[in-house]
Amino acid sequence: MKRYAIYYLPPPGPLARFGAEWLGWDPEAGIPVGAPSPQEALVAEPRKYGLHATLKAPFRLAGDREDLEGAVADLARDLSPVQPGPLKVVRIGRFLALVPQGDATALNAMAGRIVTALDPFRAPLTEAEIARRKPERLTPRQRELLNRWGYPFVMEEFRFHITLTGPCDLEPEALEPRLAPVLPADFVIAEICLMGEDEDGMFHLLRRYPI
Repeated sequence: MKRYAIYYLPPPGPLARFGAEWLGWDPEAGIPVGAPSPQEALVAEPRKYGLHATLKAPFRLAGDREDLEGAVADLARDLSPVQPGPLKVVRIGRFLALVPQGDATALNAMAGRIVTALDPFRAPLTEAEIARRKPERLTPRQRELLNRWGYPFVMEEFRFHITLTGPCDLEPEALEPRLAPVLPADFVIAEICLMGEDEDGMFHLLRRYPI
């Protein structure tokens, strides 16, 4: 794998099936799903990741994958499940995402701990990787976080979201009827997922870790 990441993926069930069909990529099976869809342009940007929320952004590995897997397993055993409220479709900048509507304090703390605990396995950013983050568009604090943790939207800049589209003009109401039947009544994050990016840039689920 070119890079690794820690994501939240919906567990097998209605939301995961929706995500695979909506985006056209099933990261758990590691296969495309269906023929090109009417919303193909809408989902072209997030498709390669599968339906997910980032907990530790993709990074090149410094060290051994087996050691990384062991560290993720140890970390997961030391975390506690979080229940941050029901999911709702919202606009974040130019894209749409599912965002929990309850108290995010425990979730944000968990995400911060994942970032810091696994950072020793992250190879330093190259100049090209820094440039791809467009540092000129970041705030001074976001640039500081990028330099320290390899990603600008961590710690107090973190906002948990399950990405649904790339840049678009759709309003959240346009997707609500499709999502209402598949959203969990009680949204719980009870596992974290180790992901790997293949040579074609597609992300695959390597392992789920109960927390």
